[in-house]
Amino acid sequence: MTVLLATNRRDVTTDFIALELERRAVVFHRLNTEDMLEYRVLLPHGDPSCMRLVNRTRELELSEVTGAYYRRPLPPEIPHNAPSTAAYMQAEWSAILRSVWNALEGRWLNCPFAILRAEDKPRQLAVARAEGLQVPRTLITNDAEHAKNFLADGAIVAKPLRHALIEDGGAGKVVFTSRIEQDNGLTGIESAPVILQSEVPKRADVRVIVVDDQVFATMIESQAHEETSVDWRKGVRTDLEHRAFTLPHEVEKACVAVTRSLDLRYSAIDLVEDPDGTFWFLEANPNGQWAWIEQRTGARIAEAIVSGLVR
Repeated sequence: MTVLLATNRRDVTTDFIALELERRAVVFHRLNTEDMLEYRVLLPHGDPSCMRLVNRTRELELSEVTGAYYRRPLPPEIPHNAPSTAAYMQAEWSAILRSVWNALEGRWLNCPFAILRAEDKPRQLAVARAEGLQVPRTLITNDAEHAKNFLADGAIVAKPLRHALIEDGGAGKVVFTSRIEQDNGLTGIESAPVILQSEVPKRADVRVIVVDDQVFATMIESQAHEETSVDWRKGVRTDLEHRAFTLPHEVEKACVAVTRSLDLRYSAIDLVEDPDGTFWFLEANPNGQWAWIEQRTGARIAEAIVSGLVR
């Protein structure tokens, strides 16, 4: 049995998985994909199922991999002394990585291609509705008039359709979910489509980690501070209370169903609980972080993931 961890050098979340694999004495290979140029690649008969990756210290036989975990791998790093061939080299190494992903079909906790499909937020909303979760009134548009009409029906929030990070002269700027109360908050909406949703009054935010049939729910007391009331990530408050709790059975069951319907075995689902105790679906991150939840609440998520990988 060999478990493959496809990730990057700096991913702390993968460190939790590696520690749990070591605790169980399970053989694993951590493939930090930015280091791909350190490997020699061998495909006898051109068959990816027989691929071998060999570096200075280790050898990985894909045929021996029984479980695989995909966690934010990065593009291969190309030496600065090869500017004329850099694009070519990166394309070729990226092609090898795609062959690795394909060759391990059926052995992933979350298949990389399923992750790509599941990142489609409109699809997530449709799946959540189909599985019985409450979803806020939603409009996705870059049409200013339609957006103004949507705003006329009550307070709304706006959030990105895909990327939450804007590169600004080398300094990244995070785009948080923001409250829109007047038309002037829609300035510039024509430049790119955006998700607009009715603002759900919050009792708290809820992060739900689903691993196969296991559900780990964490109540995040976002309403204790003004800056975290709309988006709990804003302000990066280290004193934001996190509390493990049990969701109502029908909500828990629906979160598992959403994960499966997205062709995933793992997901990080964001819910909101309103003052009446109703839970509202916001989104499902197919590759979302969970290590801080384990640290704050003691939820045994790494154990659940590793059990899924070695099953």
